[in-house]
Amino acid sequence: MNKKHLRPTDGLPATQPRDTPFFLFKKNGWFYLAAALILALSACHSSPREIRFSGKTMGTTYHITLITGQDIAADALQQKIDARLAAINKSMSTFDPDSELSRFNAAFAGTSCFSPSADFLHVLRVATELYRLTDGAWDGTLDPLINLWGFGKAGVVHEPPDDARIREMLDRVGFDRIILDESGCLRKTDPRITLDLASIAKGYGVDAISRLLGDAGVEHFIVEIGGEVYARGVRSDGTPWQVGINRPDKIADTSDIYAVVPLVDQAMATSGDYRIFFRTGDQAYSHILDPRTGKPVANNVVSVSVVAANCTVADGLATALMVMGPEKGIALVNTLPDVACLIITRSSDGTLKNHFSEGFVMKLPAQRQ
Repeated sequence: MNKKHLRPTDGLPATQPRDTPFFLFKKNGWFYLAAALILALSACHSSPREIRFSGKTMGTTYHITLITGQDIAADALQQKIDARLAAINKSMSTFDPDSELSRFNAAFAGTSCFSPSADFLHVLRVATELYRLTDGAWDGTLDPLINLWGFGKAGVVHEPPDDARIREMLDRVGFDRIILDESGCLRKTDPRITLDLASIAKGYGVDAISRLLGDAGVEHFIVEIGGEVYARGVRSDGTPWQVGINRPDKIADTSDIYAVVPLVDQAMATSGDYRIFFRTGDQAYSHILDPRTGKPVANNVVSVSVVAANCTVADGLATALMVMGPEKGIALVNTLPDVACLIITRSSDGTLKNHFSEGFVMKLPAQRQ
């Protein structure tokens, strides 16, 4: 099968994955890769040690673990991490009225050019490609609907909006009304259009910190922001980093692991309907909105995990596949290089079913084996 060229991976930071195909985990050659990485660790000028960082960003938390034999100025590195994340949040926050994104949302439509920063420009280019690849299942202009349903800066709601209001907000949605030309000039053809890039901003934050660590000479690390992850190299024992997928259940806690995915030089993002929602009577409404209907997704998909070469793409695809469903979603993923996914559905009797793309590898946690 011919693979589509996923253009957002072009020009990614040099510290991002080195074109390592995901199916490498399924081949005996993986053991040679692991052995090479173990040798790389042992070649450090001192015994490898583990350094951890954590903090708050983008309305959530981040956790970083790195393995290094170098002398690392941990406090200085943490300051660089926090400063980098603060800059990204200042660019793309919908809650900060002075953010770059908020200023664009307030700008008039027409011929005037909005000149985005390098961070904003990169994310917009990925967003444009995601919108194209998914036939609009991912749409970065859902801000009016996100607020209407109580998941945005306008605050929570306790009842679903009526159909008339949904249709009114749908008329203000459409990423095709965002124009980004080759020179990097950003325009919108409808003054009512507003951006919300939350579904890929955390992934971009993960990629940015991964680049920062690589620039600092760190070769083995894992970065997590709000559940989105990028892992480079291996752990101190030479084995792949292990990333858990939560059981997709509204009453499950974060320690209830459904499956574990090994990652080497790869990102993984998970989207689900079981963490952010509101309930009216017996009906729960997910924060994942279908751009075609203006309503929360109404299929039986409860969780999507995407492994990709970088976390920005993984983050966006995880959201899009929640909307597309297993058949169309897996068909798309199977055309993309270095991308794999797990889509979990729930039947009417509560039974969970796994739908895998080509090359997705996971293992059950010990308690489920």
